[in-house]
Amino acid sequence: MQEGTRPVDNVGLVEPKTAHFSESLALASGSELHGFDIVYETYGELNKERSNAILICHALSGDHHVAGYHTPQDKKPGWWDNAIGPNKAIDTNRFFVVSPNNIGGCSGSTGPLTKNPETNKPYGPDFPLVTVEDWVKTQAMLADQLGIDVWAVIIGGSLGGMQCLEWSIAYPDRLKHTFVIAAAPKLSTQNIAFNEVARQAIRSDQNFNEGHYYETDDKPELGLMLARMLGHITYLSDDALDEKFGRELRDGKLKFGYDAEFQIESYLRHQGRSFVGRFDANSYLLLTKVLDYFDPASDAGGSLAKAMAPATAEFLVISFSSDWRFSPERSQEIVSALLDADKSVSYIEIQSKQGHDSFLMPIPRYHQVLSTALDRIAEGLGIS
Repeated sequence: MQEGTRPVDNVGLVEPKTAHFSESLALASGSELHGFDIVYETYGELNKERSNAILICHALSGDHHVAGYHTPQDKKPGWWDNAIGPNKAIDTNRFFVVSPNNIGGCSGSTGPLTKNPETNKPYGPDFPLVTVEDWVKTQAMLADQLGIDVWAVIIGGSLGGMQCLEWSIAYPDRLKHTFVIAAAPKLSTQNIAFNEVARQAIRSDQNFNEGHYYETDDKPELGLMLARMLGHITYLSDDALDEKFGRELRDGKLKFGYDAEFQIESYLRHQGRSFVGRFDANSYLLLTKVLDYFDPASDAGGSLAKAMAPATAEFLVISFSSDWRFSPERSQEIVSALLDADKSVSYIEIQSKQGHDSFLMPIPRYHQVLSTALDRIAEGLGIS
């Protein structure tokens, strides 16, 4: 991407900001963080009434960079650039969009890569495990620092959708609408199993060193690569993989060996290697645990409807037909619980071929739904 050739509907060059919090943060695990940072980006302008703010909650391997470019040389924009920008589904001409990187990640917010003030070395495996509840608490603290009392909308896909649910329970008076996309009220046993296999791939790497690998040049790259390969398979549908790769051979014939012979093998290895270059193994372990732990119904006698009782937001729940990791049935569980709790909820299942990753894709019907819902919200706020 060269400056001057940037699309007109792009937010352009953006610069991450850092919010520092000096106070101690009590975590759900019983541990404490004695001060922490949250890296975030913003797009658009906050209006005088401070009523047009949208919070974007990222998924497992996401971060704060959802739109635009950091430098003119960047080849790719933020991870949800197809949806966020001037005149896009999430229109930055009308809304002020805030996107934080959650603590425990590896994109600048306090996490395993951060120096532990007690040791002056990276926290590594000593960084405490966190939960969705902890994330939402820190996001509320960020909102306070930004002067945002109430979010017009909170939007999240996958693990981000879980944060939307938690916001509606923990801070019902601080959001008016929430879009819960390709999410679930808790992980299925199968999904917990996938996460455990990924963690074991990392922890079994000979270079893992119980998570204390920062002081050496040898990182658990193979383990993290395998974890990402496994995860990537679950994010795509069988139809999407078959349509893109089929049984196509790299060199047109079998070689009767264990190198990558099929195009899908080559693709997965590439995805794994590129992920290793931008992610931290300890963060990946921690984030999969965040997913595993989320279960708001557990504090309400197993009843999701009772758990959602405090919510006052209006809900839009979106699922995708080909998503087998967080299937439409899981979204329907959320919808059913919200209806049982007498909440305002709209639901749509989008036809797609891309599997769980559909929530990141520029699917026309999907973007139309987002645009229509946000148009109505903007109209209600008196935003032109």
